[in-house]
Amino acid sequence: MSKTVPVGVSARHIHLTQEHIEALFGQGYQLTEFKPLSQPGQFAANETVAVVGSKGQFDKVRILGPARPSSQLEISRTDSFAIGVKAPVRESGNIDGTPGVLLKGPAGEVQLEQGVIIAARHIHFHTSDAAKWGIQDKQMLKVRLGGERGIVLENVVARVSDSFALDMHIDTDEANAAGANNGDTAEIVE
Repeated sequence: MSKTVPVGVSARHIHLTQEHIEALFGQGYQLTEFKPLSQPGQFAANETVAVVGSKGQFDKVRILGPARPSSQLEISRTDSFAIGVKAPVRESGNIDGTPGVLLKGPAGEVQLEQGVIIAARHIHFHTSDAAKWGIQDKQMLKVRLGGERGIVLENVVARVSDSFALDMHIDTDEANAAGANNGDTAEIVE
């Protein structure tokens, strides 16, 4: 049985706490939805912020909602060089000991003390999909990614939950290396 999953290319983006949203956009501010994302309840917000590192700045970095327990900026390795931040590869939410950046919004600024990561490539599995394929949460997988310059990616983290929809997330560097796009498919090979 083929183990095929849809691919989502994750451009640089940021998750913010409600406290940081209000510091950047004003007291009581709530994010507004630009478009829904592949994971249930998640959305790209209309709101963006500027991200400032030691060597450069990215304007209009999209906020993903809803608000999170911790603020976290997810960038590619290329992005990290461009703004001068040595971001480690980490699973989402694992931000202890990571570098920080300055965030600028229309109502103020926030100095993140930590939270900048290169997101580990991963596949979201609904519990039923994982069970069907014999995949466990946190299992490391090998995945063949098609595209003009197809590649095999190792160390792809399986993330299993009843609240997930089947979807593989890679960053722009990985997508560019394979010539892959949103909506392509990948195959789990082991």
